[in-house]
Amino acid sequence: MIGWEDVYKVVVAVVPLYVALVLGYGSVRWWKIFTREQCDAINKLVCYFTLPLFTFEFTANIDPFKMNFLFIGADTLSKLIIVAVLALWAKCSRKGSYCWSITSFSLCTLTNSLVVGIPMVKPMYGPMGVDLVVQASVVQAIVWLTLLLIVLEFRRTGIEGANSTNLKPKASSISNVVIGDEVVERKDVEANTIVEDTSSRLPFFQLMKRVWLRFIVNPNSYGCVVGISWAFISNRWNLKMPSMVEGSVLIMSRAGTGTAMFSMGIFMALQEKVISCGPSLTVIGLVLKFIAGPAAMAISAIIVGLRGDVLRVAIIQAAVPQSITSFIFAKEYGLHAEVLSTAVIFGMIVSLPILIAYYVILEFIH
Repeated sequence: MIGWEDVYKVVVAVVPLYVALVLGYGSVRWWKIFTREQCDAINKLVCYFTLPLFTFEFTANIDPFKMNFLFIGADTLSKLIIVAVLALWAKCSRKGSYCWSITSFSLCTLTNSLVVGIPMVKPMYGPMGVDLVVQASVVQAIVWLTLLLIVLEFRRTGIEGANSTNLKPKASSISNVVIGDEVVERKDVEANTIVEDTSSRLPFFQLMKRVWLRFIVNPNSYGCVVGISWAFISNRWNLKMPSMVEGSVLIMSRAGTGTAMFSMGIFMALQEKVISCGPSLTVIGLVLKFIAGPAAMAISAIIVGLRGDVLRVAIIQAAVPQSITSFIFAKEYGLHAEVLSTAVIFGMIVSLPILIAYYVILEFIH
């Protein structure tokens, strides 16, 4: 049962993240230390150095031979359900959007389990719960964040390829133009904007080749793969990582979460408003995070036959607040970073009472 001491432990785990966030915000908004170009460079540092090493470090230290594959199956099924629903919405609805489907998938499924999930689950369900949350985090890093990276790279490469192969200046007769998913009036577009001919696309295989070449040189694409590979080897033959290698990894990986929050604070400072996505998108993001995600997990867990505390842990870990990595990727690839930053910031604030409420409700389920 959760007591005040356990609540305090969660607060202790979360407060340092907000310290890093405030320092990043103040460095731009109050103290004017960084320029916009330097802020972009900081995000690239986080995206391509600290986060890949952070991912490698925690995936390399699990025991893959002791994973609960029924639990992993439920987690996988829940994400596939969400993918199917979002794809159907994007294809069939007049308001559907593939770009918003990508962001909605992040909001529904990607969690900050290591920072918030473990301190919350440990007093609820003990070592068993912690072990399951770590397993979900590893699968998230290996499978779902990697797939998100591929989709984001596919989107950016397609846009860049189309822009470089078939660009045309705006004609004064154009009344509306398409930029990304948005249709805007001619008067709202700057005079020097170049508009993409949406009738032009790169050939599919050429596009996939460009995506693959970019993907294989991105450290995020293989940090988790190398980590889980070492986990299999080390646990199979009882090997330990050389101290020199371990020290080299830790010196950067320990800065992963802090620098990510610092980068988020910088991003907030560059926006006109703290809640840059607006209140309606903030509410939608919180609903997707704390209701849609756990609901999909509950359905999937029941389908695969989870029962007891394993079922409860599955639902609660799906309600853990937004992954910080999803914001870093969104910022780097220019897709709704303001929505994901708001989801991370406010999600961690409201997650404590929400997770406790889920815990109390689930105790009545046998």
